[in-house]
Amino acid sequence: MRVLVASGSSGGHVFPALALISFLRKEGGDLLLVLPLKSKDSFIPPDCSDVKYISSGFLSFSLSSKSISGVFNFLKGAYQSLRIIIKFKPDVVVGFGSLHTVALLFWGWLFRIKTIIHEQNVIPGKANHILARLVDKVAVSFSQTKDYLHLSTDKVVLTGNPMRSELTKVNRQEVLSFFKFQEGKFNILIVGGSQGSHKINAVSFAAIASLPGKQDLQIIHICGRQDFTTLDASYMAGGVTYKLYEFLPNMQYAYSIADLVICRSGATTIAELQRFNLPALLVPYAFAYAHQLANAQILHNIGAAEVVLDADLNVDKLKERLQEYLCNNEKLKEMQKAYQKLPYFNATVMLAREVLSLK
Repeated sequence: MRVLVASGSSGGHVFPALALISFLRKEGGDLLLVLPLKSKDSFIPPDCSDVKYISSGFLSFSLSSKSISGVFNFLKGAYQSLRIIIKFKPDVVVGFGSLHTVALLFWGWLFRIKTIIHEQNVIPGKANHILARLVDKVAVSFSQTKDYLHLSTDKVVLTGNPMRSELTKVNRQEVLSFFKFQEGKFNILIVGGSQGSHKINAVSFAAIASLPGKQDLQIIHICGRQDFTTLDASYMAGGVTYKLYEFLPNMQYAYSIADLVICRSGATTIAELQRFNLPALLVPYAFAYAHQLANAQILHNIGAAEVVLDADLNVDKLKERLQEYLCNNEKLKEMQKAYQKLPYFNATVMLAREVLSLK
């Protein structure tokens, strides 16, 4: 079976796509991952070496050099997508969202190739909203997503959000050795998405550095490239035990020891928090506000996470929330137990079955 997997450039799109590819590779057959050209320098695991890149551009109704360039690059990517479809001859095309996948799914539909898309967020993105009418199947991570699609029930299947197989609980002593941390301290994981978040980076450090009990904390902070040098110097001067990373491929180590997570609420992050049952303080990304807020509400409604809007995030508020968590271990235990209210899916296997059933 020949499967073409198309994804956008963000971690929320790429990581579920990589999880599916990794599983399907064990089943045999030919697999091809197609990403936008701007992803070429991003981290791709070595077992996903069959990758092609297409030009991409955002479409806009405004008349400017940037919008004209966007249309040109989109059309160029559509032509490249056609060539890939003709040459690879897939049996199934799988899309993981974003504008960059539209042409590949369209050509697949036009040539009567079986197609399926996966929507990671509660509220579908614009690209998947359009594609949902064309494709053979729509896989969703949340049951609430069905209400936004208005499709026949037999076309939409609930699979959950695929995750990399390595994201499993690691022995605590192994994790302590990995980070060179001490037992008995409170461990906070801070992560602002695949590209990092300057606001979360700055506010989190300032709040932690001003805590009276900071010597009892151990921080794992994944900050992205832009703020790394500045944050590293600040942490060294701030008297806080920390491990700072631009990007951490071994996220299972961080998740396995975290007592609290401060993070965005992308769909992949929500799925990973659920897998590890982690209490979280969620700060939805302002420029994907509707999507990330809807995702965050899933955990907030069951009591597993607290939501702070990006506009409301400041040092005093975060310091106050951290002090409450540090003094209330029972609250953290209740947040962990709250995950039992959510259904569990072996999402990678379920999505793979849907893909394989289309041939």
